[in-house]
Amino acid sequence: MSDKKDEGMALAGGVGSGRMMASAKGKGPISALWIAGLLLSLVLLAGAFIIWSRPSVSIPAAGMDNGWELVLVNRDNALPLGWEPELIALSNGSLVDVRIYPALQQMFDDMRDQGVYPTVRDGWRSGEVQEQLLKGKAQEFRKQGYTAREARAMAENWVALPGTSEHQLGLAVDINPDTSLSTGDQVYGWLAAYAHKYGFIRRYPPDKTEITGISNEPWHYRYVGRTAAEDIHDQNLCLEEYIALIS
Repeated sequence: MSDKKDEGMALAGGVGSGRMMASAKGKGPISALWIAGLLLSLVLLAGAFIIWSRPSVSIPAAGMDNGWELVLVNRDNALPLGWEPELIALSNGSLVDVRIYPALQQMFDDMRDQGVYPTVRDGWRSGEVQEQLLKGKAQEFRKQGYTAREARAMAENWVALPGTSEHQLGLAVDINPDTSLSTGDQVYGWLAAYAHKYGFIRRYPPDKTEITGISNEPWHYRYVGRTAAEDIHDQNLCLEEYIALIS
């Protein structure tokens, strides 16, 4: 691919466990308590896995009524049930949903033709990575003297809970400048002015933080399709407002 096209872009069972149960049965209440404790631990581990994979049973899964482009994932809407995007790797190893690749490629080509040089810093993320990022951000605030509870709450203003991040959709990208060729102002300015023409929106603008729940991120762009992107841009809306408008 040419430089122009480079978008920077089991628990063990069987006989062994049977022997354990037979031996334990012969040892009375102490062994029975040990077995009960083991079973409780397994239940807790399973529960932790479920909670970690999806943020909370109180957060409903996002619907698909408006099509895949307009799936709304945020602090109030978890990933759609069964969401498994088909991913394509960019040249730097970042992954995105294959359906947004053509528009992303065209946008990057046009930027470079105009002397602005972007790179994809991050695309699709797993739940594991999202949790690591959240913990890392909380640790930053802890180092500043905040309590664990305060640090976690502050971190959630910057990093979405696992299961509620657009990056897990594969439809969002963090776009940064290639600092050897462009500045942040050049890249972010171009995106703010023209990204909607390619179907991308600035997902977390500074004047919509109370609605989105995420602080200003001039680098985070979400694919919603060209028609929706132009409407959102022209009416100065965030995705939450747009979905409410068309629903």
